[in-house]
Amino acid sequence: MMNASLDRCFSFINSHTVAPGQAGTEPRVRRAVTISRQAGCGAVLIAEKLAHYLQQRSPHESATWTVFDRELMDKVLADHNLPKYLAQFLPEDRASQIEDTLADIFGVHPPTQKVVQQTAETLLQLAELGNAILIGRAGNIVTAKLPNVLHVRLVAPLDDRIERICRDDHKSPAEARRFCLEEEQARARYVKTYFHADINDALLYHLVINTSRVGCENAARIIGDEVLRLGR
Repeated sequence: MMNASLDRCFSFINSHTVAPGQAGTEPRVRRAVTISRQAGCGAVLIAEKLAHYLQQRSPHESATWTVFDRELMDKVLADHNLPKYLAQFLPEDRASQIEDTLADIFGVHPPTQKVVQQTAETLLQLAELGNAILIGRAGNIVTAKLPNVLHVRLVAPLDDRIERICRDDHKSPAEARRFCLEEEQARARYVKTYFHADINDALLYHLVINTSRVGCENAARIIGDEVLRLGR
């Protein structure tokens, strides 16, 4: 899984490399997308559909549109030469202040603040390359000053999200509910703690989409059309 994720990252980066003599006369607009999501909204599915939608409408020689979710964490590990076992500490809000203190004393793993900073550096690098769809980890805040990045928030009623998780992840309704609530709290804490922002603040996004009302296919199309308008 780790190697497959890294392969996708490296494939993405390599696709931005233009061989001598192949560069076009027109500079390419380096567009990217950040997706913030409530748990169970279908964010990964929408991101994959979005990548396909944008790829179909991109010039033949353009870099491949690529989704970064778990792969992003692998890229952080690779960029900063961190041990692979640290992946367990990298998902949003998984390391506590106590763990950080112990880490500082015993050198078990880098303090969360450092990992968050390294993650932010990677988010910026990917967004600046363009053709990247970045899921989670306050990507909208990290890349807020980049002009050609579209920021999206995906939401849906809790009951619908529970139903999706039960269906896709084979959880019981109670397990799915607990997962949704815990993930929401963790993501909100992550954004609040490290970026001093409210994840639910609609002003942080270009689009807020209710995936239950719009559907995954239409959501990808709506986002894609807005992305294509960037930089025009």
